Amino acid sequence: MSEPASAQFDREKEQMVLEAVERFLEREVRPVAHQLEHDDIWPAEIVERMKEMGLFGCIIREEYGGLGLSASTYAKIVERISRVWMSVSGIINSHLIMAACVQRDGTEEQRRRYLPRFASGELRGGLALTEPDCGTDLQAVRPVARRDGDFYVVNGTKTWISNGIHGSAFAVLVKTNPKAEPRHRGMSLFICEKGPGFAPSRKLEKLGYKGIDSAELVFDDFRVPAANLVGGVEGQGFKHVMNGLEIGRINVAARGVGIARACLEESVAYAQVRKTFGKPICEHQAIQIKLADMATRLEAARHLTEAAATAYDQGRRCDMEAGMAKLFATEAASENSLEAMRIHGAYGYSTEFNIERYYRDAPLLCIGEGTNELQRIIIARQLVARNPV
Repeated sequence: MSEPASAQFDREKEQMVLEAVERFLEREVRPVAHQLEHDDIWPAEIVERMKEMGLFGCIIREEYGGLGLSASTYAKIVERISRVWMSVSGIINSHLIMAACVQRDGTEEQRRRYLPRFASGELRGGLALTEPDCGTDLQAVRPVARRDGDFYVVNGTKTWISNGIHGSAFAVLVKTNPKAEPRHRGMSLFICEKGPGFAPSRKLEKLGYKGIDSAELVFDDFRVPAANLVGGVEGQGFKHVMNGLEIGRINVAARGVGIARACLEESVAYAQVRKTFGKPICEHQAIQIKLADMATRLEAARHLTEAAATAYDQGRRCDMEAGMAKLFATEAASENSLEAMRIHGAYGYSTEFNIERYYRDAPLLCIGEGTNELQRIIIARQLVARNPV
């Protein structure tokens, strides 16, 4: 039986997009990634090229000006980007979580007002959740939005916000009813564009994941229009964020696949040219065992990520699948980066090679979009919920 024409078209579209992304990465990102990362320089020219390619609208539907790609295709794009320079994938990830929140839970007026500008990159930003005393426990957010006529007045601080310096709009989780019980019923999500009362206070320095700006954001009597309350109803913000984090965790899993792949590919190549005791180190069993484990972790991570993306595309609840993919793929990236450093020896520790960058970037993945400890809890709870006795 032949496949439907729509499926063939989707495959051809995906292949065309992936080939364009790979050409872009090889010509415009790989030659400059090493230097930009070590100098911690925001890649302005790369961002402009990404806008032209429509990458800021990857998963935004075509009716709103986006590419309308599936989560499965998006994950493959992120894997390829992260294989070359992971920071670039972060520039679109947080942005697209914000877009996903609007696309999935926003009003139709909000979709038509914001999604085309998100897709073009005219408005670029991300998701503002983390605070000095709030990370994994999102219900502990402190900023408050108080209703004042047709506006809400926001006060508080967010930290470790990706795209915080150069971004212009953010989906910000705040309390609209600080006394609500349970706490999540008092939380709301707003699309906040920078302006008087809303600005970054400082850039935050990091071990890795350089090039992308991470910042502290301060809200000081910032007035956001009531029309920017996602979904138009207070108290739904926690749910909106949880929905958005599904695509965020698929992104982080795909980043893990990209890092694990880069570590394996460079290790396989190096092991064939580096010689000890009169033969290439790839002929030593100790190295062969490391390469085999690295390759197996990579393939398993890729399949888990694809399974999560497929569930997302089918509209199924996928917090367990995304949690599994995020957990395994990010641990695979971390383990492969360490093994790659051991295989490369002193060269793996040198800032002249890429391996030390992978080693610095990988740990972030085990923390971002919900720690891996949290993912284990989500997985276990979903296992019980889906399999009642």
